[in-house]
This record gives sequence, structure tokens and C-alpha cells, in this order.
Amino acid sequence: MLKRVFDIVFSSIVLVLFFPLFLIIALIIKLTDKGSIFFRQERIGYKRKPFKIIKFRSMYSDAQERLKEILENDKKAKEEWEKSFKLKNDPRITPIGKFLRKTSLDELPQFINVLKGDMSVVGPRPIVEEELKKYYKGKEYIFDVAKPGITGLWQVKGRSDIEDYNERIKLDEEYIKNQSFLYDLKIILKTIKVMLTGKGAY
Repeated sequence: MLKRVFDIVFSSIVLVLFFPLFLIIALIIKLTDKGSIFFRQERIGYKRKPFKIIKFRSMYSDAQERLKEILENDKKAKEEWEKSFKLKNDPRITPIGKFLRKTSLDELPQFINVLKGDMSVVGPRPIVEEELKKYYKGKEYIFDVAKPGITGLWQVKGRSDIEDYNERIKLDEEYIKNQSFLYDLKIILKTIKVMLTGKGAY
């Protein structure tokens, strides 16, 4: 109950305070690349129910076609993608998208997800169904006991630098075992520090 109240209050404050920044980011995205301002994708939510996550779009509008071409023609990129579901030098990302990801500003719209009850401010990583099936066998319970979060242990202990997927899962499990209101506050404070340095983001 306390966690939900905090989620609502904290998210409301963030959305009000950063509303002018929302408008500026939206305008820049619209002016620099064709396509929508927001990126929406189905993720695994609480009790494994799917929901649509909302982010500022940081990739070109034809990102899926670009990814398919990259994976078909670049063996190393394919291995990297299969290992971590990420590409360190991702050609799909727009110039403004690189900045948004480095500063985590692309994730600001997720506070709308928090207000809707899809997510929490702090929680396990919000993953896609393919990740759940491929990597979380026997670990699905993680999403039965906590909502996915905008930030979490993965965010403060390396972010995208954590290439071993099993390590990401261990961090989710560590959070589940230790979750409390004070633990969440510590993670939020550490997240602010990480955002200011941009460490581990790409």
C-alpha cells in the first residue's frame, strides 16, 4: 500500500515538474526524424500480464527493418544481440536518441505507466515476452511478486554494461528478496547519481 502511494505521488511530481522538458523533447524528436514521438512496446507486467510500455522514441522509425538487416549480415552483432538483447554500437539509434538514452530521459514517459498501475518506480527490469521464455525459465515468479520498475538494481549496478543475462536475473532476484520502502529509496538515490554520470547507458 505504501509503495503504491509513493509511486503515485512521486510520479505525479515528476510529470508536473518535467512537463516543459517533455514538450521540448517531443518537439526535437518530431523535427529530427519522421515517425511518432513515443515508442510503445508490449512488456511483461505484474502476474505476467502484458502491458504497453511508453518511452520517448530513440530509434529511427524503420528500426525493426534495420535490426533484421544487421542480424542477417553481421555475425558478431547477432551474437551480441542473442547474448544481451542489446547492441553497444546500435545504428538504429538517432542522434537525439543517443542523448536521451545516455541521460535516461527516454524513460520519463514511463511515469505514466506507473500512474496507470502497470509499473512501479522501482522494481525488476521490464522485459519482453521473448526474454521471459528464453532466459527466465524457473524464475518467472519474479513477476508474480513485484511490478516491473523504471529503475532497479540493474540500473544502479551497471545498466547496459551488464552483458551476462544471468547476472541481470540475479539482480532482479536480489531485489525481490530485499525489497522494502527504504530499499527503494536507496535505489532511487543511486539512480540519480548514475543518471548524472551516464555510466553504463547506450
